[in-house]
Amino acid sequence: MSPDRAARRTPEPSSSVEVVGEHSQFRLDLERIRFSPYFSRLSAVTQVIAQPGAGPLIHNRLTHSIKVTAVARAIAVGFADASSPAHALAVEHGCDAVVVQAAASAHDLGHPPFGHLGERVLDRLALETLGLPDGFEGNAQSYRIIATLDVSAAAPHGLNLTAAVRSAVAKYPWTRFATPATFADGGLPRGWRRAGDRVEAAKFSAYDLDALDLAEARRGLRPMEQSLECSIMDTADDIAYSIHDVDDFYRAGLLSHGAVAREFRGWMEGSGILRVLDDEALAQRTAPAGAALEALRRKLGRSDAWIADDDAFAAAVDVVADDLVDGLLATPFDGSIASERALSSFTNRWIGHLQTSVVPAPEGVARTGLVTLDRGAWHEVEILKFVHRHFILDRADIAMYQRGLSRVLTRAVKGLTAWATDEYDRHRVPQRLRELIEIAGDGYAQLRRTRPEGVPVPDAGDILRLGVGRGVVDYVASLSDDQALAVSEAIDGRPDRLWDIGQNL
Repeated sequence: MSPDRAARRTPEPSSSVEVVGEHSQFRLDLERIRFSPYFSRLSAVTQVIAQPGAGPLIHNRLTHSIKVTAVARAIAVGFADASSPAHALAVEHGCDAVVVQAAASAHDLGHPPFGHLGERVLDRLALETLGLPDGFEGNAQSYRIIATLDVSAAAPHGLNLTAAVRSAVAKYPWTRFATPATFADGGLPRGWRRAGDRVEAAKFSAYDLDALDLAEARRGLRPMEQSLECSIMDTADDIAYSIHDVDDFYRAGLLSHGAVAREFRGWMEGSGILRVLDDEALAQRTAPAGAALEALRRKLGRSDAWIADDDAFAAAVDVVADDLVDGLLATPFDGSIASERALSSFTNRWIGHLQTSVVPAPEGVARTGLVTLDRGAWHEVEILKFVHRHFILDRADIAMYQRGLSRVLTRAVKGLTAWATDEYDRHRVPQRLRELIEIAGDGYAQLRRTRPEGVPVPDAGDILRLGVGRGVVDYVASLSDDQALAVSEAIDGRPDRLWDIGQNL
């Protein structure tokens, strides 16, 4: 373990770390994350489907994070085996299973209420209503929590984690306004997109306020390239996401065997006809069964030519059709021991297969980290993710519910901002919100004083406004689903949930 990997922003006396072996520093990081209130909060934050509407066995952000941690650790431990195809990569870059566990435990800390919907709504509000140049991003919020917002007795702000763990949390190791690095294949890293004549970072792992911390943590790493431990965590997240969402939707009775079977059979039996249709025809409601899978095949070919392959795609469709469509979904979930056993067998079989399919990625490819799934498994995961996107997220009833939740967050953000800037009533703003506004304001003032290279410097007159905006976003993003509902209704003058908030303000 090199001194740089174990470095902390604030040095700590060695007596503060119980010596339990050479990885004691990283184990301390893991404990700090798992004992964090931000980690506990994830049990009350939606993964995809809210628990009140689907039952207590549906994944939330905490159970998802725990399972990502288990998958990530299994991959990292496998790399330690000299017979692993990634063993040499692990030796070259450093691959500590505890670092991987810590990063996996922390990777979703910044997810706001209501899942990915909340992330999109907060980004829009941060940009358009609050005027925050770098908006909101769940990955950047996770990094902000470990670097600045959470507390530890060992440092004035943040958990004071080691450089290895901080860099392993950064799945998109750049800020919103970074300039993309040049890769051998000329592509853009995953998380970047083209917008007309320019490119922009749709995903990023640090706000300008925390850019210096991220740069220090990543000293010595290649620009815009994940650390190996981060790449393992990112792959494990993809694996868990693809399997556990299917688990949830099957358990909740939302995956219709007939609809899924029709789509898969339509593509398998009519792919020749589908291939001659243009993209517009595939998007029509009258398009033949299989059109959505054909659109996915084309999209993968455009965005991931480094690995996308028509034969591998067809093979993956066959595998998923056999095991999911004709296997698991053929018998509706009824809560019986038999249905639980069938679901457990499906989940364990796929997790075991995918976590042993992780291999070194080809060099110089912008769209992947240091490791990836092999070609067959990569396509299988894309097909599994397609199932939940196409058959669940596009449902009108879920879209209607999400539109209502977006109004909840809008009321909370606008109401709290008006309160925090009310000359006559801001002294009664919740203490926690006041503190977050002060932390953000101090951060913007520090940017103006130090003027770090590559980071936009705020005007003096904007520091207060930016501090209020970022503080409100930090506050709302830290609420659970229920707390967000209660705060929104209380601000809107509805007293029926007033006492649900309690001292959690």
